[in-house]
Amino acid sequence: MASTAPPTLPISNPQTVPSAAPSSVESQPPIATPAFRAFINRISETVTNGLSQRRPWAELADRSALSKPDSISDAAVRIRKNYSYFKVNYLAVATAIVGFSLVTHPFSLVFLLCLLASWLFLYLFRPSDQPIVILGRTFSDRETLGCLILFSIFVVFLTDVGSVLVSAVMVGVALICAHGAFRAPEDLFLDEQEPAATGFLSFLGGAASSAAPAVIAARG
Repeated sequence: MASTAPPTLPISNPQTVPSAAPSSVESQPPIATPAFRAFINRISETVTNGLSQRRPWAELADRSALSKPDSISDAAVRIRKNYSYFKVNYLAVATAIVGFSLVTHPFSLVFLLCLLASWLFLYLFRPSDQPIVILGRTFSDRETLGCLILFSIFVVFLTDVGSVLVSAVMVGVALICAHGAFRAPEDLFLDEQEPAATGFLSFLGGAASSAAPAVIAARG
């Protein structure tokens, strides 16, 4: 009796499931990291360049140059000349006063840092192709901007942040005006100064303009 061969079972080749593209699997960072680094580097460079234009602090604190102004108009002229010469130093002093006021009010500092972080990470440096999703709801850029504006109004006007900032700025302006009024500018070489378009204020404008491409690249 001839033996019969066992029936051959059909074998199916397993289908290879194509792997998803790395770009769709890997989670993208919540912010545009290169643009954020470029923004920080440009701000740091412009701040360094601006502070390099400051006058010697010993010249600012020269007690021998202090004298009482003859009149209010004389005090106004002194303030204008001294601000034109010491503007970087004056703004550095005002910034230090604002910083000290925030440090001595930690809750205001926390609120202000949260507000700044919200603008940076939720709007300015968030890639436009990554919408914000909260509890299953997707927020558009316009809705995100509206929420940030409302949050800014709340922080500035409904907390102590606004009063702390205004008080610090007023103290700084008062100190600057007092020093400018009582500091005789006769020994200052005002004729050799740079034009009015240069200086610390123009450096702030340059910082904003240089940082704008980084923000645009992050939003693109």
